[in-house]
Amino acid sequence: MNSCRRVNPVRNCIANGVKIKICGITNKEDAWEAINLGADAIGFVFFTKSPRYIPPAKASRIIKSLPRRINKVGVFVNEKPEKVIIVARQCGLDTLQFHGEETNSYCQKFPGYKIIKAFRIKDTSNLKGVEGYRVDGYLMDTYSDKSYGGTGKIFRWGLLQNLSQRIFPLILSGGINPQNIARAIKKVKPYAIDVSSGVETSPGKKSRKLLEHLFKEVGRI
Repeated sequence: MNSCRRVNPVRNCIANGVKIKICGITNKEDAWEAINLGADAIGFVFFTKSPRYIPPAKASRIIKSLPRRINKVGVFVNEKPEKVIIVARQCGLDTLQFHGEETNSYCQKFPGYKIIKAFRIKDTSNLKGVEGYRVDGYLMDTYSDKSYGGTGKIFRWGLLQNLSQRIFPLILSGGINPQNIARAIKKVKPYAIDVSSGVETSPGKKSRKLLEHLFKEVGRI
């Protein structure tokens, strides 16, 4: 029996309804483990400089094995629009997540796809202009001058105070792990949580134990 096809019948029973996206997936086993535990979305990084980069051909094979109800998200950083469209079509992506310096006008170039724009937060200055974007999701991540994500570090969640009342949906990322996810949800009250390094044994390799712990903590809220 293929355990990768065992879908958890009690997914989406999280009391507060927060969505969970597991990002940085590089293999089918990890994707299905996350889905079986209740993940709503699976993310694939197509930024070649990321330690979690996955070639589109490999991502396509994984995505073809996943349930249609799961949101398949492709992460891009300052990529040419034509390249994004090629990868999105090849892989069968549902959502495009832009994690670089992409403008609002850039984000409007992809009709037919849901769009998430990531903002890297260091202080309140990084929040200027957020409300000027017209996208389907606003992802708040930790600022780093060395990488575009996956730092494993949190930022001051207090900076987002009242932001979830002005923009929707707000997605919280940056250093989320089993130890702090409940606190993050209670403090920020996001629409969704995006987790990557917090459930890994190494970049791109998820830990079943950490994934189980993460979803168990969310289920207790």
